[in-house]
Amino acid sequence: MIREQLEKADAIEARIQEKKQDGAGPEELEMLRIEKARMLRPLTHPNANERVYLARRIDRPHLKDFIPNLFTDFLEMKGDHLYGDDHAILGGIAFFHGRAVSVVGHCKGHSAEENLACCFGMPRPEGYRKALRIMEEAEKFQRPILTFIDTPGAYPGKDAEEHGQGEAIARNLAAMSRLTVPVISIVTGEGNSGGALAIGVANRILMLEYAVYSVLSPEGFASILWKDASRAPEAAGKMHLTAEDLVEAGVVDEIVPEPLGGAQEDPGRLYASLDKAIQEALCSFDGMMPEEIRAQRWEKFRRIGNGE
Repeated sequence: MIREQLEKADAIEARIQEKKQDGAGPEELEMLRIEKARMLRPLTHPNANERVYLARRIDRPHLKDFIPNLFTDFLEMKGDHLYGDDHAILGGIAFFHGRAVSVVGHCKGHSAEENLACCFGMPRPEGYRKALRIMEEAEKFQRPILTFIDTPGAYPGKDAEEHGQGEAIARNLAAMSRLTVPVISIVTGEGNSGGALAIGVANRILMLEYAVYSVLSPEGFASILWKDASRAPEAAGKMHLTAEDLVEAGVVDEIVPEPLGGAQEDPGRLYASLDKAIQEALCSFDGMMPEEIRAQRWEKFRRIGNGE
Protein backbone atom coordinates (compact mmCIF):
# COMPACT_ATOMS: atom_id res chain seq x y z
CA MET A 1 0.00 0.00 0.00
CA ILE A 2 2.66 2.52 1.00
CA ARG A 3 4.51 2.21 -2.30
CA GLU A 4 1.36 2.99 -4.30
CA GLN A 5 0.40 5.92 -2.06
CA LEU A 6 3.87 7.45 -2.29
CA GLU A 7 3.93 7.02 -6.07
CA LYS A 8 0.65 8.93 -6.27
CA ALA A 9 2.03 11.62 -3.95
CA ASP A 10 5.19 11.86 -6.08
CA ALA A 11 3.06 12.31 -9.20
CA ILE A 12 1.18 15.16 -7.52
CA GLU A 13 4.47 16.76 -6.45
CA ALA A 14 5.65 16.59 -10.08
CA ARG A 15 2.46 18.38 -11.13
CA ILE A 16 3.07 21.04 -8.47
CA GLN A 17 6.54 21.71 -9.86
CA GLU A 18 5.19 21.88 -13.42
CA LYS A 19 2.47 24.30 -12.36
CA LYS A 20 5.05 26.50 -10.63
CA GLN A 21 7.07 26.70 -13.82
CA ASP A 22 3.91 27.56 -15.76
CA GLY A 23 3.12 30.40 -13.36
CA ALA A 24 0.08 28.86 -11.69
CA GLY A 25 -1.65 30.86 -8.98
CA PRO A 26 -1.35 30.14 -5.24
CA GLU A 27 -4.90 28.77 -4.99
CA GLU A 28 -4.27 26.09 -7.62
CA LEU A 29 -0.97 25.11 -5.99
CA GLU A 30 -2.61 24.93 -2.57
CA MET A 31 -5.31 22.60 -3.90
CA LEU A 32 -2.60 20.26 -5.20
CA ARG A 33 -0.77 20.37 -1.87
CA ILE A 34 -3.99 19.45 -0.07
CA GLU A 35 -4.48 16.55 -2.48
CA LYS A 36 -0.92 15.37 -1.80
CA ALA A 37 -1.44 15.59 1.97
CA ARG A 38 -4.59 13.49 1.60
CA MET A 39 -2.54 10.81 -0.18
CA LEU A 40 0.02 10.77 2.64
CA ARG A 41 -2.49 10.74 5.51
CA PRO A 42 -2.97 6.93 5.59
CA LEU A 43 0.80 6.46 6.04
CA THR A 44 0.83 7.55 9.69
CA HIS A 45 1.83 4.14 11.09
CA PRO A 46 3.82 2.14 8.49
CA ASN A 47 4.55 -1.47 9.40
CA ALA A 48 8.05 -2.97 9.56
CA ASN A 49 8.21 -3.97 5.89
CA GLU A 50 6.93 -0.55 4.80
CA ARG A 51 9.66 1.07 6.88
CA VAL A 52 12.25 -1.04 5.07
CA TYR A 53 10.89 0.40 1.82
CA LEU A 54 11.02 3.96 3.19
CA ALA A 55 14.55 3.49 4.55
CA ARG A 56 15.77 2.35 1.12
CA ARG A 57 14.13 5.05 -1.01
CA ILE A 58 16.67 6.59 -3.36
CA ASP A 59 15.31 10.11 -2.73
CA ARG A 60 15.74 9.81 1.03
CA PRO A 61 18.32 12.30 2.45
CA HIS A 62 21.81 10.82 2.64
CA LEU A 63 25.07 11.92 4.23
CA LYS A 64 25.92 14.30 1.38
CA ASP A 65 22.62 16.04 2.10
CA PHE A 66 23.05 16.11 5.88
CA ILE A 67 26.54 17.62 5.85
CA PRO A 68 25.72 20.99 4.20
CA ASN A 69 22.44 21.30 6.11
CA LEU A 70 23.80 20.52 9.59
CA PHE A 71 27.45 21.57 9.50
CA THR A 72 29.68 24.39 8.32
CA ASP A 73 33.24 24.45 6.97
CA PHE A 74 33.34 20.72 6.28
CA LEU A 75 36.83 19.50 5.35
CA GLU A 76 36.87 16.01 3.86
CA MET A 77 39.57 13.51 4.81
CA LYS A 78 40.40 10.87 2.22
CA GLY A 79 42.21 7.56 2.19
CA ASP A 80 43.26 5.03 4.80
CA HIS A 81 47.04 5.69 4.49
CA LEU A 82 47.47 2.01 3.60
CA TYR A 83 45.71 1.06 0.38
CA GLY A 84 43.24 3.56 -1.04
CA ASP A 85 40.16 5.73 -0.65
CA ASP A 86 36.76 4.08 -0.34
CA HIS A 87 33.91 6.29 -1.58
CA ALA A 88 31.37 4.29 0.46
CA ILE A 89 32.66 6.09 3.56
CA LEU A 90 32.68 9.89 3.74
CA GLY A 91 34.16 11.82 6.64
CA GLY A 92 36.14 14.75 7.87
CA ILE A 93 36.15 17.75 10.19
CA ALA A 94 33.37 20.34 10.48
CA PHE A 95 31.75 22.85 12.81
CA PHE A 96 28.40 22.20 14.46
CA HIS A 97 27.02 25.43 15.90
CA GLY A 98 30.56 26.71 16.26
CA ARG A 99 31.86 23.53 17.88
CA ALA A 100 34.53 21.48 16.09
CA VAL A 101 33.39 17.90 15.46
CA SER A 102 34.46 14.92 13.39
CA VAL A 103 31.86 13.51 11.00
CA VAL A 104 31.95 10.09 9.36
CA GLY A 105 29.32 7.93 7.73
CA HIS A 106 28.14 5.72 4.93
CA CYS A 107 27.72 7.44 1.58
CA LYS A 108 24.84 6.72 -0.80
CA GLY A 109 23.58 8.49 -3.91
CA HIS A 110 20.35 9.65 -5.49
CA SER A 111 20.89 7.94 -8.84
CA ALA A 112 22.24 4.66 -10.19
CA GLU A 113 25.45 6.39 -11.26
CA GLU A 114 26.02 7.94 -7.84
CA ASN A 115 25.30 4.66 -6.08
CA LEU A 116 27.70 2.76 -8.32
CA ALA A 117 30.40 5.31 -7.48
CA CYS A 118 29.96 4.67 -3.74
CA CYS A 119 29.15 0.94 -4.02
CA PHE A 120 25.61 1.54 -2.74
CA GLY A 121 26.98 2.45 0.69
CA MET A 122 28.77 -0.89 1.21
CA PRO A 123 32.29 -0.17 2.52
CA ARG A 124 35.42 -2.16 1.85
CA PRO A 125 38.17 -2.55 4.49
CA GLU A 126 39.88 0.66 3.37
CA GLY A 127 36.63 2.51 4.12
CA TYR A 128 36.53 1.24 7.68
CA ARG A 129 40.21 2.04 8.10
CA LYS A 130 39.51 5.57 6.85
CA ALA A 131 36.69 5.87 9.39
CA LEU A 132 39.04 4.68 12.14
CA ARG A 133 41.68 7.16 11.06
CA ILE A 134 39.14 9.99 11.35
CA MET A 135 37.99 8.81 14.78
CA GLU A 136 41.52 8.40 16.13
CA GLU A 137 42.34 11.91 14.94
CA ALA A 138 39.23 13.16 16.75
CA GLU A 139 40.39 11.39 19.92
CA LYS A 140 43.80 13.03 19.65
CA PHE A 141 42.28 16.53 19.48
CA GLN A 142 39.33 15.74 21.80
CA ARG A 143 36.60 16.45 19.25
CA PRO A 144 33.15 14.81 19.54
CA ILE A 145 32.41 12.25 16.82
CA LEU A 146 29.16 12.07 14.85
CA THR A 147 28.58 8.95 12.75
CA PHE A 148 25.80 8.52 10.19
CA ILE A 149 24.69 4.93 9.57
CA ASP A 150 23.03 4.00 6.26
CA THR A 151 24.27 0.75 4.72
CA PRO A 152 22.98 -2.62 3.47
CA GLY A 153 26.13 -4.06 5.08
CA ALA A 154 29.85 -4.33 4.45
CA TYR A 155 30.85 -5.11 0.87
CA PRO A 156 30.88 -8.94 0.53
CA GLY A 157 33.21 -9.24 -2.46
CA LYS A 158 36.29 -11.42 -2.78
CA ASP A 159 38.66 -8.45 -2.86
CA ALA A 160 37.22 -7.10 0.40
CA GLU A 161 37.88 -10.41 2.13
CA GLU A 162 41.41 -10.52 0.71
CA HIS A 163 42.07 -7.03 2.09
CA GLY A 164 40.90 -7.96 5.61
CA GLN A 165 37.22 -7.00 5.87
CA GLY A 166 36.56 -8.88 9.11
CA GLU A 167 39.73 -7.61 10.76
CA ALA A 168 38.97 -4.01 9.77
CA ILE A 169 35.48 -4.18 11.29
CA ALA A 170 36.76 -5.87 14.46
CA ARG A 171 39.50 -3.27 14.87
CA ASN A 172 36.92 -0.48 14.64
CA LEU A 173 34.73 -2.11 17.29
CA ALA A 174 37.67 -2.41 19.67
CA ALA A 175 38.96 1.10 18.99
CA MET A 176 35.56 2.77 19.38
CA SER A 177 35.05 1.10 22.76
CA ARG A 178 38.22 2.83 23.99
CA LEU A 179 37.45 6.37 22.79
CA THR A 180 37.22 9.04 25.50
CA VAL A 181 35.29 11.59 23.41
CA PRO A 182 31.50 11.56 22.98
CA VAL A 183 30.33 9.45 20.05
CA ILE A 184 26.83 10.11 18.69
CA SER A 185 25.52 7.73 16.02
CA ILE A 186 22.51 8.53 13.85
CA VAL A 187 20.77 5.73 11.93
CA THR A 188 19.38 7.59 8.92
CA GLY A 189 18.30 4.80 6.55
CA GLU A 190 19.04 1.10 6.76
CA GLY A 191 21.68 -0.13 9.16
CA ASN A 192 22.55 -3.77 8.66
CA SER A 193 25.10 -6.13 10.19
CA GLY A 194 28.71 -5.42 11.17
CA GLY A 195 28.88 -2.99 8.29
CA ALA A 196 26.71 -0.66 10.36
CA LEU A 197 28.10 -1.52 13.80
CA ALA A 198 31.66 -0.75 12.68
CA ILE A 199 30.86 2.96 13.07
CA GLY A 200 28.04 2.50 15.60
CA VAL A 201 29.70 1.85 18.98
CA ALA A 202 28.36 5.10 20.40
CA ASN A 203 27.47 6.77 23.68
CA ARG A 204 24.09 7.74 22.25
CA ILE A 205 22.28 6.31 19.24
CA LEU A 206 19.65 8.41 17.50
CA MET A 207 17.40 6.87 14.88
CA LEU A 208 15.16 8.47 12.30
CA GLU A 209 11.55 7.41 12.73
CA TYR A 210 11.32 5.33 9.55
CA ALA A 211 14.89 3.98 9.53
CA VAL A 212 15.66 0.31 10.25
CA TYR A 213 18.56 -1.23 12.21
CA SER A 214 19.25 -4.96 12.42
CA VAL A 215 21.79 -7.77 12.34
CA LEU A 216 21.12 -8.39 8.63
CA SER A 217 18.64 -7.51 5.90
CA PRO A 218 15.15 -9.06 5.87
CA GLU A 219 16.12 -10.83 2.64
CA GLY A 220 19.15 -12.34 4.35
CA PHE A 221 17.08 -13.35 7.37
CA ALA A 222 14.48 -15.08 5.15
CA SER A 223 17.17 -16.82 3.07
CA ILE A 224 18.89 -18.24 6.14
CA LEU A 225 15.80 -19.16 8.16
CA TRP A 226 13.42 -20.32 5.42
CA LYS A 227 15.69 -20.65 2.35
CA ASP A 228 13.33 -18.23 0.61
CA ALA A 229 14.25 -14.55 0.15
CA SER A 230 10.74 -13.80 -1.12
CA ARG A 231 9.53 -14.05 2.49
CA ALA A 232 11.45 -10.87 3.37
CA PRO A 233 8.24 -8.93 4.25
CA GLU A 234 7.36 -11.62 6.78
CA ALA A 235 10.92 -11.57 8.12
CA ALA A 236 10.83 -7.80 8.59
CA GLY A 237 7.87 -8.19 10.90
CA LYS A 238 9.75 -10.64 13.11
CA MET A 239 13.13 -8.91 13.31
CA HIS A 240 12.23 -6.02 15.66
CA LEU A 241 14.11 -3.61 13.41
CA THR A 242 11.98 -0.48 13.81
CA ALA A 243 12.94 2.55 15.88
CA GLU A 244 10.21 1.83 18.44
CA ASP A 245 11.35 -1.78 18.83
CA LEU A 246 14.94 -0.73 19.37
CA VAL A 247 14.14 1.98 21.91
CA GLU A 248 12.19 -0.61 23.88
CA ALA A 249 15.17 -2.99 23.68
CA GLY A 250 17.57 -0.31 24.92
CA VAL A 251 19.62 -0.24 21.72
CA VAL A 252 18.44 3.18 20.50
CA ASP A 253 18.23 6.17 22.82
CA GLU A 254 16.04 8.58 20.87
CA ILE A 255 13.74 8.61 17.85
CA VAL A 256 13.98 11.63 15.54
CA PRO A 257 10.53 12.28 14.01
CA GLU A 258 10.14 12.31 10.25
CA PRO A 259 7.58 14.11 8.08
CA LEU A 260 4.50 12.13 7.08
CA GLY A 261 5.46 9.81 4.23
CA GLY A 262 9.18 9.89 5.02
CA ALA A 263 12.12 12.26 5.25
CA GLN A 264 12.10 12.94 1.51
CA GLU A 265 8.72 14.69 1.78
CA ASP A 266 10.10 17.62 3.80
CA PRO A 267 13.90 17.42 4.25
CA GLY A 268 14.11 20.87 5.81
CA ARG A 269 11.81 19.84 8.63
CA LEU A 270 13.90 16.72 9.23
CA TYR A 271 17.16 18.69 9.31
CA ALA A 272 15.69 20.99 11.98
CA SER A 273 14.56 18.05 14.14
CA LEU A 274 17.90 16.27 13.76
CA ASP A 275 19.87 19.44 14.49
CA LYS A 276 18.02 19.83 17.79
CA ALA A 277 18.49 16.16 18.71
CA ILE A 278 22.24 16.29 18.03
CA GLN A 279 22.62 19.49 20.07
CA GLU A 280 20.86 17.90 23.04
CA ALA A 281 22.91 14.71 22.73
CA LEU A 282 26.21 16.59 22.68
CA CYS A 283 25.21 18.84 25.58
CA SER A 284 24.44 15.79 27.71
CA PHE A 285 28.19 15.04 27.85
CA ASP A 286 29.33 18.55 28.74
CA GLY A 287 31.18 18.47 32.04
CA MET A 288 31.87 14.73 31.94
CA MET A 289 35.44 13.52 32.31
CA PRO A 290 36.96 11.51 29.43
CA GLU A 291 37.02 8.30 31.46
CA GLU A 292 33.38 8.79 32.42
CA ILE A 293 32.44 9.09 28.74
CA ARG A 294 34.25 5.85 27.91
CA ALA A 295 32.70 4.05 30.89
CA GLN A 296 29.20 5.22 29.93
CA ARG A 297 29.60 3.78 26.42
CA TRP A 298 30.91 0.49 27.80
CA GLU A 299 27.99 0.16 30.20
CA LYS A 300 25.46 1.00 27.49
CA PHE A 301 26.58 -1.92 25.34
CA ARG A 302 26.95 -4.30 28.29
CA ARG A 303 23.29 -3.71 29.18
CA ILE A 304 21.94 -4.45 25.69
CA GLY A 305 20.20 -7.82 25.69
CA ASN A 306 20.10 -8.13 29.47
CA GLY A 307 16.51 -6.96 29.76
CA GLU A 308 17.51 -4.13 32.08
